[in-house]
Amino acid sequence: MPKKDESKTDAFETVEPIGKRVLIRKDADKKQTKGGIQLPDNIEIPTITGRIVSVSAEVETSEELPLRQYDKVLFNPKGAIPVDFEGNNKLFVVDVENVVAVFRKS
Repeated sequence: MPKKDESKTDAFETVEPIGKRVLIRKDADKKQTKGGIQLPDNIEIPTITGRIVSVSAEVETSEELPLRQYDKVLFNPKGAIPVDFEGNNKLFVVDVENVVAVFRKS
């Protein structure tokens, strides 16, 4: 039986959250204030909005949780778990209790 080459790592293609969690792609950090003031590169203002990339099966089937794929949300980044899946790492697994608002068009 041939030995598997352990130096090769299989690249993940998808990340599926489990339990009452969602996968969120964080919006880009802002480099300019609303008033038009350009911020220096070494100052980072944390952005806590993003789009839901994926929801767990438990969230998807729950009628009590109004979270769906592609929703824009406001979330608490303190409990967010970064996913080392992309080079610029903007993906986070977030518990639904850390999602504090959903942006909806009326």
